[in-house]
Amino acid sequence: MTKKGFVSLVGAGPGDVDLMTVKAVRLLQQADVVVYDRLVSADILSLIPAGVSRISVGKEVGNHCVPQKQINEIIVNLAKAGRKIVRLKGGDPYMFGRGGEEVLALKKHDITFEVVPGITAASGCSSYSGIPLTHRGMSRRVQFITGHFNNGEPLDLNWKSIADPDSTIVIYMGLSNLPLAVHSLIDAGLPASTPAAAVQDGTTESQQRVITTLEQLNDAIHQQQMKAPVMIIIGEVVSLADELDWFQSSLEEKRLAESQLEESDLHEKNALQN
Repeated sequence: MTKKGFVSLVGAGPGDVDLMTVKAVRLLQQADVVVYDRLVSADILSLIPAGVSRISVGKEVGNHCVPQKQINEIIVNLAKAGRKIVRLKGGDPYMFGRGGEEVLALKKHDITFEVVPGITAASGCSSYSGIPLTHRGMSRRVQFITGHFNNGEPLDLNWKSIADPDSTIVIYMGLSNLPLAVHSLIDAGLPASTPAAAVQDGTTESQQRVITTLEQLNDAIHQQQMKAPVMIIIGEVVSLADELDWFQSSLEEKRLAESQLEESDLHEKNALQN
């Protein structure tokens, strides 16, 4: 009788290895094969034991290394071969992660699976930037939207509904269509002065944070030369970022100390040469 495979669809969280769930780490230790995305950090991949097969199926906007249909086929074929698979996805599998599509493919082939949630990027990036997604008197709801549609389709959203000054707006994969999103939100009535933030590589030691206004958001991101992955957060809660910051300031202090040490070493080296 052929051994039946099993697939664990696992959220790797936003980047910081310490934000992985206990169950996610345990499943990595028990896997035969790990199929992982581009946004899974090197620190997280280092948790995979030696000898466990790794398959990268990294995707990014405009450059799909492995098409989704082929990813589905890879997972299905591994399961049919009786392997214990961890399908490791950045953030949470069901938050703009196409996890539902992969589960439907498994169901179609009668393959047993489980879904292990992960801390989604919105929660991780906001927390590590000093921004509460909700705050009494500032935000009564949170809206998660995607800034990128499939196959280059236009970003056709109900901007009137989204442009709520009493909500927090979080945009995933928003860089490529950010000018359109900003213009559409302002045109729909959201004040141009609404606080806004952009967070690159959130929760990691390379995190970069920009705090600005909705109107100036696009220019601020360009000035900082930010590149994906970037999380966009818009709403009055962003005004609390500096007051509630605990991570970004420590990062900047560490970078300053490292820079001063490098400068001191350079001066010492030049003195010895002279």
